Amino acid sequence: MEIKKSTTFRLSVMTLAIMNVTAVVSLRGLPAESVYGPSSAFYYLFAAVVFLIPTALVAAELAAMFSDKQGGVFRWVGEAFGARAGFLAIWLQWIQSTIWYPTVLTFGAVSIAFIGMDQTHDMALASNKGFTLAVVLAIYWIATFISLKGLGWVGKISKWGGIIGTIIPAALLIILGITYISTGGHNNMDMSVGFFPDLSKFDNLVLASGIFLFYAGMEMMGIHVMEVKDPSRNYPKAIIIGSLITVAIFILGTFSLGFIIPAKDVSLTQSLLIGFDRYFSYLHMSWASPIIAIALMFGVLAGVLTWVAGPSKGIFSVGKAGYLPQWLQKTNSNGVQRNILLVQGAIVTLLSLLFVIMPSVQSFYQILSQMTASLYLIMYMMMFAAAITLRYRLRNTERPFRLGGNGLLWLIAGLGFCGSLLAFVLNFIPPAQISTGSPRTWVTILVVGCLIVIVIPFIIYALRKPSWKSNDADADFAPFHWEKQ
Repeated sequence: MEIKKSTTFRLSVMTLAIMNVTAVVSLRGLPAESVYGPSSAFYYLFAAVVFLIPTALVAAELAAMFSDKQGGVFRWVGEAFGARAGFLAIWLQWIQSTIWYPTVLTFGAVSIAFIGMDQTHDMALASNKGFTLAVVLAIYWIATFISLKGLGWVGKISKWGGIIGTIIPAALLIILGITYISTGGHNNMDMSVGFFPDLSKFDNLVLASGIFLFYAGMEMMGIHVMEVKDPSRNYPKAIIIGSLITVAIFILGTFSLGFIIPAKDVSLTQSLLIGFDRYFSYLHMSWASPIIAIALMFGVLAGVLTWVAGPSKGIFSVGKAGYLPQWLQKTNSNGVQRNILLVQGAIVTLLSLLFVIMPSVQSFYQILSQMTASLYLIMYMMMFAAAITLRYRLRNTERPFRLGGNGLLWLIAGLGFCGSLLAFVLNFIPPAQISTGSPRTWVTILVVGCLIVIVIPFIIYALRKPSWKSNDADADFAPFHWEKQ
């Protein structure tokens, strides 16, 4: 299926830069990095150089190459390594977002718990497994049922949720941190650590490797490369500006939490709310704590409502081309991919029940975060490898946005691949900062979980039948280049 490119509207450099920021920035991961003190800045910058920027630039070249064809990462990887590999890539892109929901909703449950005025009671409620499980499931299924209605105002909720629940709290947190330090507040961050971390402590690097997931999603911005005037010059400029703003927000936000909360007291799920509580208490503004909790909760709910149906659309489109059984292609009267959403909801429910065997809410939060990162990083490694492969296999194909010569592509895509591989390996080491129970159980759950998720698409691909292809007009995919030969 050929897709016409818009030739009228053009994004400015700053508009695209801000779009990059809003697509990537989330505050829920800041506590995980604040335990590293000043060295957290090193991790943020390192991950930006070896992952964030390479992802955005490589995805831009691939998106521009195939801007007139459907498929996204399925197309990119499939052109390089075949349809089976392409299906694995689009599957990983979808399933990682499904596993991600319980983690972001855990943060939402904590935000709800902190709406009260008694911090001790709020902290106890936020640590309660039953409360967290009930909130996670309730919010997710409410969001799913709303998505099935296909309501047009979901986009507006997403926009305002991002502003109210992310951008304003991020700016406020940084302002509070600066105000606290400048007015003589006690700095709880261990400044003796320095900028460069002790890289010999591999178990302490696990949470730091999570920064790569902070930057995940930048490949989605590649679809806008052809909407920028003079993309070869302006797209990289927008990426650099957006990356600098993103890194600045993460570093300053992390430092702001470190100023007010000692590393030994950091909770992955609660510290952002506790940090705001302590700042407001310091400034005699405790009345503002419930307000910020509601704002953060609204941001989480809006994000989940938007994304519940979003990532599933990609695999739904690919499935209609003959890669998923007919029953997974069913839509409701509103044209929404009903059965995929229900399967997605069943997976979220099963993962949420891991609360029963995990020693704490924190450990549940962390293991799902690491599983999400591991799966997503596999997709990224496939994307980087595909970009290099296609430079040679499709050397004569027009590239409206070209990332320099082959040497530069090898450098940038190679950096991205090696950075992703490093983070992938580190993800399987139990973090030292969290009580995870038996390390063997932790690693077993992570490895077995990842293997199951990876094997499933191969089984589906092997079982596919001609009858799986939909008769809808939009089910026809333009053939891969190797299918024409």
